[in-house]
Amino acid sequence: MDILEILKVIFLGIVEGITEWLPISSTGHMLLVDEFIHLEMTDEFKEMFFILIQLGAILAVILLFWKKMWPFQWKDKKKPIIIKETFSVWFKVVVACIPGAIVTILFDDYVEAHFHTAPVIAATLILYGIAFIVIERWNKTKTPTVATLSDITYKTAFLIGLFQILSIVPGTSRSGATIIGALLIGVSRVAAAEFTFFLAVPVMLGMSALKILKFGLSFSGTELAVLVLGMATAFVVSVLVIKFLMSYIKKKDFTLFGWYRIVLGAVILVYMLFGM
Repeated sequence: MDILEILKVIFLGIVEGITEWLPISSTGHMLLVDEFIHLEMTDEFKEMFFILIQLGAILAVILLFWKKMWPFQWKDKKKPIIIKETFSVWFKVVVACIPGAIVTILFDDYVEAHFHTAPVIAATLILYGIAFIVIERWNKTKTPTVATLSDITYKTAFLIGLFQILSIVPGTSRSGATIIGALLIGVSRVAAAEFTFFLAVPVMLGMSALKILKFGLSFSGTELAVLVLGMATAFVVSVLVIKFLMSYIKKKDFTLFGWYRIVLGAVILVYMLFGM
């Protein structure tokens, strides 16, 4: 692997680390970047690489939210204390995963074959960008009915899971779909973001497992190096981005990300029309 390919992989890791947690669509950005930065790899490996690179982002979430995500604590060396609230959150995450898992298993191949295109990405970027702006303006006069992560009920979790189905279409954003859904049903921004992080862990681990089973474990040395470098880069960048996002939403709303989506979608449409 030459230095140019290394730089390409690092750049893709940076893009993944930034876009996975901000509600601007990591898959959409990765597919668009691939239009201009072509990695020297087979289409099958590239498809898997775009999924497995997300494991680096997941490890960042686990690192930063370990105390909230791990349901056991040891106050002495003999007996662990079980944190019932944490188990409760994970059970709600399982409920939220059910709709998306069913739809992904049934329609993922079809969506991948027909919707992984620049026009679709541009359209969904703009559509959900408008949705963020409209919802945040509507939200200014509302008081969240669900203030914290532990306040999320099983019904709320399931409804958020239904919104996550939208993210099967590239350009939507997994975090964007769940956050929009959460805001609409009265969840605070911080609780919505934290639940999105919890929800991402099983979803992305499951998607990675499916891709590995489909591709197999017969990696060449270069392919393994590409995966490790991409995941390591995504991990480091994700740590910084998650810290930024949690600090940002305590003071401001998601309107800025809505405008970013609209501008990026418009740029893509202009590029398609004029071939610039």
